[in-house]
Amino acid sequence: MKLFSLTPRLYVIALIVMLASVAATADIKQAAAPDFTLKSASGENLRLSELRGEVVMINFWASWCGPCRQEMPLLEELYNQYSPMGFTIVGVNVEEDSSKAREMLKDIPVNFPVVFDNKSTVSRLYDVVAMPSTVLVDRDGNIRYLHRGYKPGYEETYQQQVRALIRE
Repeated sequence: MKLFSLTPRLYVIALIVMLASVAATADIKQAAAPDFTLKSASGENLRLSELRGEVVMINFWASWCGPCRQEMPLLEELYNQYSPMGFTIVGVNVEEDSSKAREMLKDIPVNFPVVFDNKSTVSRLYDVVAMPSTVLVDRDGNIRYLHRGYKPGYEETYQQQVRALIRE
């Protein structure tokens, strides 16, 4: 006796939903985070390798991205809570013209560093295909987690992962 059966169409839908949830937030194999240097909102250059020894969240965002706007204040809370423990966030704006990003930062101010990837060189290095995209890097400079997109509740996962990396 069958408890349930899936038609081929339902099977495909179930498979797509399952794969999409895996792709949205993934624990990935450790690989060195590609180093980069970008100009920050304060006018200084920020180099990822200079943050070695800290847990780093790299958040790729754009001013036109609704989920990015929703996520930004939550990232600020995470930064304020965990920065004393060796955690930082680098917000990477991906727009060619950074003027709209600067305007957004007036509306949604953050204390963590924001840099501008006007030529998408860093976005390509990290294979950014969704907005926002978030990469968590451990103290040794290895990529440990990747999140594509944002939905309410992801910040709880971020918090768990950040705490785990801080404890290492």
